[in-house]
Amino acid sequence: MASSDKNSPVKAVLFDLDGTLLDTAPDLGAALNAVCEQYERPAVTAEVFTPVASHGSRGMLQLAFANEYSDMEAELRHAFLSAYKENIATHTQPYPGVLELLAVLQRESIQVAIVTNKPERLTQQLLPHFPEFEAIRVVVSGDTLSVAKPSPEPLFYAAEKLGIEPADCLYVGDAERDIEAGRNAGMVTVLAEYGYISNEDQPQRWQADYHIASPLELLKLLAIDNS
Repeated sequence: MASSDKNSPVKAVLFDLDGTLLDTAPDLGAALNAVCEQYERPAVTAEVFTPVASHGSRGMLQLAFANEYSDMEAELRHAFLSAYKENIATHTQPYPGVLELLAVLQRESIQVAIVTNKPERLTQQLLPHFPEFEAIRVVVSGDTLSVAKPSPEPLFYAAEKLGIEPADCLYVGDAERDIEAGRNAGMVTVLAEYGYISNEDQPQRWQADYHIASPLELLKLLAIDNS
């Protein structure tokens, strides 16, 4: 696939962040377990917390606190975010192939943006730890606008900042809200199967246009020879 569904060339690739470009689950899980220790709850294993890492603090905390979460939401979120901010990039790494993928896209003059639901203060704290991402000038966070994904508005906003029509963009993400947002924005959607997808999810029902099992598979979709 070298062009979009409207037969125009792909000019930009928009990426989700957590579970798509960066494997942030280890640091999110460490923050969760710091809260568990504080409240004398059993630690949550990586096998359990990794698949829900895309759901942010709420999804993570509900693993440990279940029905109690709603009554303690404010204090638990405060404790979680405090712990996470202190160690936001201790174990976080780009997925294998991501840096090579970004370099190839730059070489091919395909623009790149990030559209994440991560709060801007955390996004801006995290990204400087990865200088390879400095060339990505358009970053839309979960609170950049008044709405976040699955609304298509953040994707429209990113495309506008790039100066590219939505129909000429791909959106790559690992969650149902990513695919929903991309479809509603009229973009070609690509599901990152290597990201945070749980056994309860049914990604085949999300109706992504394409699925990739690793970041570099995106180059095949774009008909880019990287041999």
